[in-house]
Amino acid sequence: MRTVLAGARIFDVEARAFSSSDVVVEGDRIVEVGPDLDGDVSVDLTGRTILPGLIDTHVHVMISSLDLFGSMQEPYSLRFFQAIGNLRATLEAGITSIRDAGGADLGVKTAVERGLISGPHMQIAIGMLSQTGGHGDGWLPSGMNLRVLEGDHPGAPKTIVDGPEEVRKKVRELVRAGADVIKVATSGGVLSPRDDPRHAHFDLVELRSLVAEASAAGLFVMAHAQATDGIKNAVRAGIRSIEHGIFLDDEAIELMIANGTYLVPTLVAPTGVSKAAAAGARIPEASIQKANEVIEIHRQSFARAVQAGVKIAMGTDTGVTPHGDNLEELSLMASGGMDRRDVLVAATQSAADLLGLGTEVGSITQGKRADLTVISGDPLEFDDWAISSVWKSGIQVVG
Repeated sequence: MRTVLAGARIFDVEARAFSSSDVVVEGDRIVEVGPDLDGDVSVDLTGRTILPGLIDTHVHVMISSLDLFGSMQEPYSLRFFQAIGNLRATLEAGITSIRDAGGADLGVKTAVERGLISGPHMQIAIGMLSQTGGHGDGWLPSGMNLRVLEGDHPGAPKTIVDGPEEVRKKVRELVRAGADVIKVATSGGVLSPRDDPRHAHFDLVELRSLVAEASAAGLFVMAHAQATDGIKNAVRAGIRSIEHGIFLDDEAIELMIANGTYLVPTLVAPTGVSKAAAAGARIPEASIQKANEVIEIHRQSFARAVQAGVKIAMGTDTGVTPHGDNLEELSLMASGGMDRRDVLVAATQSAADLLGLGTEVGSITQGKRADLTVISGDPLEFDDWAISSVWKSGIQVVG
């Protein structure tokens, strides 16, 4: 059956422009784009804008609260049921594809694929490789351990590793468990208890071993990388994307451009820590302090990367912020000096390219999968958006 989405404006990713056009969907594909098209069913979208389905390249659907003490009092399996609401909220925000950066295992992805639960298309990292004492090490001064940071259950292997041979073996375990992408922490972070986001983690030998093993399995690598040297090491090792990139300097930016490395800025993440603490979440004071210290540095680094021409894909670190609030990132990217049309490209075609899906999704193009986000309001005033409907693989799933 041919369904015509009629009367709307569409966003042309290549031209970075809007035009009046109909879109015809048949099965799970876009089969025609142009004026005055016909079909078996027509959906009147006059006054609205059709965007390619939005893509968030950095989420954590298994994290529902930053109140770590409270989370420790809850049954371990509860997070899987909470993920159902998180996935649905993400879809209702207009996000049709996500890359889960740690937490979701193959069972969560399979449940979405089989239609048991509603959610975006997923790529999963399962866990994040961390050195002992690194960003993914949940050891606390009390001697207790926050397993939420490490995995270590049948669907998610423990990911604390040291040395190139341990790194290589753990990549193989993650591939066996169903990972679509390998994630590694090449620096400390904000929420982890005993590390510093300004310090690099893993050396080049370890990182090159990781990239070689991931590449052998046909997978890209993403790096939690906040420290300047951690960013540079990741780029030099051949890692595809820098997540956060808080302490960028000119050399790091030049390396990223020379190597075609993507930046996934997650500007909303550190602000989310401060907001959660203000709302009463029991977050360690050291983490709150780290978050507050990096907010302005983060914004300045992003602005320099934009000005220099670094490739940027939209990602939020949602889970650190509430699920469904993903699109707050768009306004932060624009306020950081990114042209608003380029922000839309970062959330569509550039994000698709980063994930290796550029020929499948990311633009409203004949032959691509019919993932579409329909909005009302000015499409360049992100705070004014209202999600009218969402189409995933040619089926209206929201609206």
